Amino acid sequence: MARRPSSSRKPAARRTEAAPEQRPDLYQRITDTIIAQLEQGRVPWVQPWGDLPGAAAVGMPRNAATSRAYSGVNVLLLWAGGIEAGYPTQRWLTFRQALGLGGSVRRGEKGTPVVYTNRFTPEQERARASQAGEEARSIPFLKQYAVFNAAQCDGLPEDLYVPPPPREDLIEPRFRALMEGTGLTIHLGGQRAFYRPADDAIVLPPPQSFFEPINFHRTAAHEMSHATAAAPRLARDLTGRYGSEGYAREELVAEISAAYVCASLGIVPTVRHADYIASWLEVLRSDPRAIVQAAGLASRSADWLLGHLPPELAPDGGAGTEADAAVDQAEASAALQVAA
Repeated sequence: MARRPSSSRKPAARRTEAAPEQRPDLYQRITDTIIAQLEQGRVPWVQPWGDLPGAAAVGMPRNAATSRAYSGVNVLLLWAGGIEAGYPTQRWLTFRQALGLGGSVRRGEKGTPVVYTNRFTPEQERARASQAGEEARSIPFLKQYAVFNAAQCDGLPEDLYVPPPPREDLIEPRFRALMEGTGLTIHLGGQRAFYRPADDAIVLPPPQSFFEPINFHRTAAHEMSHATAAAPRLARDLTGRYGSEGYAREELVAEISAAYVCASLGIVPTVRHADYIASWLEVLRSDPRAIVQAAGLASRSADWLLGHLPPELAPDGGAGTEADAAVDQAEASAALQVAA
């Protein structure tokens, strides 16, 4: 009896236990992109909305099919991709989602990469944990897929091509409601803006002290983001002294969080401390995971703040929560199946 040729394919069960292949180092690729922009004097969470012909309206990038706001570092990636290409809208979707809405991605269009976090538990760690009677520790890793801007598609519902109307008339009332709704202690007065952990208080110059009133909102969002780090809230490390790496990391989180809050409320974000760019570059060059981690922490901070707005004033979705991870993975899985 002739022997059947042996298959070179591994059993499916064994493949699932193999370490996930991550051909490019996505953490490093994202970090290199952010560093290049910072070195050019461009801060990726501060985009020149309204300054360029056809530039997208200020706002958070959203999935065109689900209306869900993207979160974490994906906000930075989509903002940067949208600005570079000059897309007039913040609406994005996968190839399959475009088909589901009755449209299609135009031939030759290139997608913008976004990522989602998955976890993997090596077989060796499973064995160790089993012997020790402990819970196995999983390893986080990034996976990448592509989304397309609505401007890259034909045949979508017409409202997806129209930028949302400006909400300048609602910005100040909504921000006041945000300040009051959070329950944070905020003192108006003096010439300096800072968060004081000792008594969990924020000190801000009054709005009339700013050359442009809009800068009051940007500065307040930054200090309120620092306040979310307190132990009763999100418990981030605030022990870093000025000039230290820990201090630079927290400033990075607060800057990005403030940008997410401002964009969610229709306020154009800006850099409050441009002189911190050098310290941010130092952190990013030393740790390729820092920007992904900072953007994730910033999303949690922005969501904590925005979550205290009254329902009638709240934006449609926030900067992203942990619950979004499953949605990200489902969206990515569908996109990757089409690409395969």
